[in-house]
Amino acid sequence: MTELFPNLAIAYGEIFLSVGAMALLMVGVFKKDSVNMVSWLAVVFMAITLFLTVSISGEQAFTFNNMFVADGFTTFMKILVLVASALAVIMSREFFKLEGDDRFEFPVLLVLSTIGMMVMVSANDLMTLYMGIELQSLALYVLAAFKRDSERSTEAGLKYFVLGALSSGILLYGCSLVYGFIGSTNFSSIASAISNLDQAPVGAVVGLVFVLAGLAFKVSAVPFHMWTPDVYEGSQTPVTAFFAVAPKVAALALLARTLYVPFADMSGSWQQVIIFMSVASMILGSFAAIMQTNIKRLMAYSSIGHIGFALLGLVAGNAEGLRGVMIYMAIYLVMNVGTFVCIMSMRRKEDGMVEDINDLSGLGQNHPAMALALSIFMFSLAGIPPLAGFFAKWYVIVPIVNAGLFTLATIAVLASVVGAYYYLRIVKLMYFDAPAEEFVEQKSYPMKIIATLSAVLVLAFIIPQISSPVLNSAEAAAQKLSQD
Repeated sequence: MTELFPNLAIAYGEIFLSVGAMALLMVGVFKKDSVNMVSWLAVVFMAITLFLTVSISGEQAFTFNNMFVADGFTTFMKILVLVASALAVIMSREFFKLEGDDRFEFPVLLVLSTIGMMVMVSANDLMTLYMGIELQSLALYVLAAFKRDSERSTEAGLKYFVLGALSSGILLYGCSLVYGFIGSTNFSSIASAISNLDQAPVGAVVGLVFVLAGLAFKVSAVPFHMWTPDVYEGSQTPVTAFFAVAPKVAALALLARTLYVPFADMSGSWQQVIIFMSVASMILGSFAAIMQTNIKRLMAYSSIGHIGFALLGLVAGNAEGLRGVMIYMAIYLVMNVGTFVCIMSMRRKEDGMVEDINDLSGLGQNHPAMALALSIFMFSLAGIPPLAGFFAKWYVIVPIVNAGLFTLATIAVLASVVGAYYYLRIVKLMYFDAPAEEFVEQKSYPMKIIATLSAVLVLAFIIPQISSPVLNSAEAAAQKLSQD
């Protein structure tokens, strides 16, 4: 039955942020020198959206004819998206001050992309899924090519756009097959239809594979990772920092809901695909990063590897595995934000950003505080105990061990050992190599505060008072989604 008056309460966050984006656009157009105002207003709007999202958190609720859902899982993942996006706005504000490339469109595009991510997280229909992805992606295409007079940035935007369009076509084709063979695009209706069949139609299985391929592009899982290194390297560093965190969280949340709700009874069909993407991502991310000399390309392969680990939780196909994914993405956010703050804080007067890994040589002597912070993040990304990165991997590997997938768990551990090499190499350069040419440290209190808080959270995750809120909320949300 069609909803004449949908329950808008559970979508207040998205509605408010959409109105806020239009207001920011008007402020930017009609007020001169409004970049600073628009940026900080964007952060304020995201903070208010976060409050609205948390305030309606509770029992599962649907609206817009069952196409939009809100529950504990959506609240948890939206919090991560909003925090990552707000931090990206703050980091970009400090970066562009020094670059002299201020344009008010940047925070507006970040806000529009964030709205798309929130819709993705709450999608309960293939049409909502596609709408959220496209709203996010259209803004990201522009952000990748934001520095219009840079050949590298333009190339990054073009590559991302072409491959993104291809992935959208694959995704739509998969959605059409699912609709053709199941008869519905709604997640709840698809789940009900499949549960009443002895065996899922072959066409629906093929459609699911195409849907997974389209979503794999968004999380940059192998073999749909090809855009990631070039786009990360060519984009401006604040854009790279944003790409590395928020879109990954949203796409992984969408992938989890797609697998756990409409296609839960087809786990035998999709589990093998997820295992392949997970293993391939971990292996390629670990080995390809070893040869990199550009730190942004290294972080690109690092993100591919980490997505491989996050996918391990989905392989388990239960609440414990989903909980591991949620915890992993929360810790991944903190580690990556801290790392990119350190990268953006290093620049030379003549050349601008420091991007070559060898330029970090002797950082421990020249800038001991920054070297210490970056070392903490590198050790955590490598998964060395007792830092947060170790627990992130622990919570996704334990579920697959409990599921009896010992070979997969062994591959994950070995990939983590190989990946530790290129993280520890950076620490070695900073503390044991001769100092490279001196660079100018960015004097920015917001950046220092973000780096310090990130380092403290990474170090203190072992303390129950710090980790318990994340662990408990992730467990409650995972239990609810897996039951549905």
